[in-house]
Amino acid sequence: MAKSLKRAANLTLAANIFLFLIKAFAGIISNSIAVISDAINSLTDIISSGAILYSVKVSLKKPDEDHQFGHNAAQPIAVFLVALFTAVVGINLIEESVLRILTPYKTHINATVYLILAATILIKLVLTKYQRRISKTYRSPALKAGAIDSLNDVLASSLSIIGIFGVQLGLRYVDGIAGILIATFILRSGYQISKENIDYLMGKAADKNLILEIANTALKIEGVKGLNELKSHYVGNKFHIEIHIDVDKNISTEMSHRIGLNVQKAISNLAEINKVFVHIDPV
Repeated sequence: MAKSLKRAANLTLAANIFLFLIKAFAGIISNSIAVISDAINSLTDIISSGAILYSVKVSLKKPDEDHQFGHNAAQPIAVFLVALFTAVVGINLIEESVLRILTPYKTHINATVYLILAATILIKLVLTKYQRRISKTYRSPALKAGAIDSLNDVLASSLSIIGIFGVQLGLRYVDGIAGILIATFILRSGYQISKENIDYLMGKAADKNLILEIANTALKIEGVKGLNELKSHYVGNKFHIEIHIDVDKNISTEMSHRIGLNVQKAISNLAEINKVFVHIDPV
């Protein structure tokens, strides 16, 4: 797990650095605000990828004296900070794009610019698919956010192509409009990745399907006669569970304890669960 997450984070960072360099080159030679916005979008991706890489490394650390329940909150915290930074960048790009519409700049579009943007779209499509697969397998909110961002980059680069094509048709204002739309995608990306991670940070409860799965898992354990309370909340990107189980009041304390341990172990084996607290009620 650790190696796969780190590999995915490293690959994402390397891809974003490469894409920023080639798009920055395209932005310089074209002087298109749409292409420049796309390049700045890739710059935010580098910062995001760096934060994701660092947060993944931190989240994989074992519990210590200061963080006794692990470091799972590192990923949602990093993603939320990146989302705030993304919002600031998006707003600044909208401002610059509006200025470009009011006072169009001279642009220099050639085949190289189109090739760079086309290559960006292809690379980002592959990266999106890869990030989705890894994030789903290992339930990584940071890589899930990266996948959302990569897909938005595909749309942003597509808008860049539309913008520079419009300029070549003599419609200079289309470049500024494309810049605004790209900035909007940047803002949208920040909103998408922050929304779910706010749930992580606020300790949102598990959905009904997971609660039902946890309850059924507990009830299958021999000696459990029923449940009378089940609570859950996010700690980082995984859940802590508090469950009250009913056991026969006539059995020994040792037997009751053993049943509780079996319930704890069974629920802990679920992928979404980090820690389970079992309270035993004699009935």
